[in-house]
Formats: sequence, structure tokens, C-alpha cells
Amino acid sequence: MNKMNLEERIKQNEGTIVDVRTPEEFAGGNVLGSINIPMQEVTQRIEELKRMPSPLILCCASGNRSGQVQDYLKRNDIECYNGGSWITVNQFK
Repeated sequence: MNKMNLEERIKQNEGTIVDVRTPEEFAGGNVLGSINIPMQEVTQRIEELKRMPSPLILCCASGNRSGQVQDYLKRNDIECYNGGSWITVNQFK
């Protein structure tokens, strides 16, 4: 999906925004309505992630961790996209 389509999905509140930063980072600022599932918890919370409205739009501080989580979730047949930085995703809201 190109950036424009992802931006439109975020603006239209499609899917679920999942922030994979630590709870401490999340508490310091986040996208309104996003869900915090730290990267380290993704494997044990995979069933919870599967039940969330798709697509999952992943974000973190820079896009690195959300990219790693995207790779893992796609291997588990979960529709997801790397939104990059939570600040970028927040600008699209």
C-alpha cells in the first residue's frame, strides 16, 4: 500500500492503530485511540491482535520496531502496515 492510501485509511479511522513502543514511551505521547502492545509482547498477544479490526496500522518512535512487527504479523496472515513514527500517524488523524 502506498503512503497516500495508508494516510486515507488513518483519516477514515479504518482498522486499528497499534503502537509497539514501551508503556513508558506510550505514556509520553500517543495517537488518540491507539492501542499499546509493546514489541516484546506481540508474540504472546497474537490472538488478541488477530481479533482487532483490520488492517492493523503499526507505529513506534521511528518505524523500525513497527517494521519488525509488521514482518512477523504478515507471516501470521494478519493484514497490517507500517505507519512509521507515531508522530507521523498522528498527523494523519
